[in-house]
Amino acid sequence: MEHIDVAVIGGGQSGLAAAHSLRRRGLRPVVLEASDRAAGSWPHYYDSLALFSPARYSSLPGMPFPGADRDRYPHRDEVAAYLTSYAGRLDAEIRTGCRVTGVRRTGDVFAVELEGGVRLSARAVVAASGTFGCPHRPALPGLEEYAGQVLHAADYRNPAPFTGRRVVVVGAGNSAVQIAAELAETARVTLATRGPVKFAAQRALGRDLHFWLARTGLDAMPLGRFLSRPPAQPVLDDGRYRAALAAWRPGRRAMFTGADGTTLVWPGGEWEEVDAVVLATGYRPHLPYLAPLHGALDVAGNPRHREGIATEVPGLAFVGLEWQRSLSSNSLRGVGRDAERIARRLAARLARR
Repeated sequence: MEHIDVAVIGGGQSGLAAAHSLRRRGLRPVVLEASDRAAGSWPHYYDSLALFSPARYSSLPGMPFPGADRDRYPHRDEVAAYLTSYAGRLDAEIRTGCRVTGVRRTGDVFAVELEGGVRLSARAVVAASGTFGCPHRPALPGLEEYAGQVLHAADYRNPAPFTGRRVVVVGAGNSAVQIAAELAETARVTLATRGPVKFAAQRALGRDLHFWLARTGLDAMPLGRFLSRPPAQPVLDDGRYRAALAAWRPGRRAMFTGADGTTLVWPGGEWEEVDAVVLATGYRPHLPYLAPLHGALDVAGNPRHREGIATEVPGLAFVGLEWQRSLSSNSLRGVGRDAERIARRLAARLARR
């Protein structure tokens, strides 16, 4: 069995930031990435997705986001290219095509099992596999009986396949509103939500919101420890999405109450034929490989941790969780802070052994 210092599971923004910080602490991480490219989930998002933060606030440690216009909002493909370039410059070993299937404790070390039967021995493990692999599909009234097309935002790419169709998008977050507004250009679309959509201005007093988050320190404030669950995030808007909803492109209705075949039932009893339902209902931590590791996850499959350090499994840490420590924990602009913190803690622990 090959012996390594630290196994970093996931080669997206969280795993790359973790590897960078671990190298700075003198450790030798090995990044294990399931796909053929160290770019995380970015290549798989819908075509029109762009960052919510400007380029100047969207960098991993040690490498500014490229481009002359620091105030633009980089497109999905720009972010994927940036991460690939970052990985190429990183002084750490990155192994693509290595899907981790299980992590177990063997004495004082971890046994990391890979698809195909390969096993590694690691002194510490950093789980940085993100959430894209675990789309959240909530139990909605009648959805199991609905016979039309149902897909998650993880499977949505662009509006072309939905041209001229009747579509319901479920959700009230950024992705839900953006996808619904995009679809509404070529389809008849309703945004179904449990409550009103809440907006936050993208710019205030002539500056992007992220300028104020950084200036006030709110972006890095360690509030995650006080939250029992991540709060709902408002939709960042420069005015176009609020205007689109006001113009009923898309419309918004309270959540449907049932279904029969390809018909949805709206509150009040109205029935309507619907071709497709798009679930823009978020994601959950994708950590199935930690199931064999006693104490790593709770009964719902969520990580047991305090600000990224596992509470029940010494030597295990997490990077990239939503509200892991702060508002920006699972973003390009904030993941480096959390990565540095867990690298410091793991290096101190390993030095004592």
